[in-house]
Amino acid sequence: MPTVKFVNEKKSIEVPEGANLRREALKNGVQLYSGIHKYVNCMGFGQCASCRVHVTKGEDKVSQPGILEKLRLLLGPLTFFQRIGNEKRLRLACQTRINGDCEVQTHPAIVPPVEETFWN
Repeated sequence: MPTVKFVNEKKSIEVPEGANLRREALKNGVQLYSGIHKYVNCMGFGQCASCRVHVTKGEDKVSQPGILEKLRLLLGPLTFFQRIGNEKRLRLACQTRINGDCEVQTHPAIVPPVEETFWN
């Protein structure tokens, strides 16, 4: 069974292959939502993008993003800028299937940190 490690929570869980990341995280007590989204969200239909995560290791061990997920990340005002530089890492947990061991960072920063070499 694949293992998913949640970096911020310092927690690892074993999930069945092909399991939905959002469903397994919530079932094991990992909080994907913050603020008002704890109470108001799309319940896993990929519409609100409040369950966005960064897959820090094992990007090839999760399902490929579908067309609806890609559109949601491109057209959302916050996710558009958050996606810059993280095209392969930023995912919606509700649309992601686990196929192997991976590491996930919940609650990624809206504005990615600027590298010190940016202006050099």
